[in-house]
Amino acid sequence: MHNHFVWDDKLGISVPKLHKSWEAYNRAEQAAIMLQWEKIRGTIPDRIREIETQINKLQDRLSLEENFELSCELNDKIASQASIINDLWLWYRLNQQVTMKIHG
Repeated sequence: MHNHFVWDDKLGISVPKLHKSWEAYNRAEQAAIMLQWEKIRGTIPDRIREIETQINKLQDRLSLEENFELSCELNDKIASQASIINDLWLWYRLNQQVTMKIHG
């Protein structure tokens, strides 16, 4: 069986990488893929909390930073982390669309 997921270093989770269209998989394959995705998907809220903790630490450092250049760097890091959270929420919501295709 193909590995239908690849590790994404930026997100810190595995994401789906299907080798053919969803409809080309039989029901058993779709169910196996969905089971694996549900396991991965279940880790996303914890991953988001980890990143939120990192953002809070960066914001604490930013509030004390007096050097403009370092403040800009901290702001960039915060924005980057926030972007990752946004991407994770998009992946988290992906399940609703896929589940509707399976059971629809």
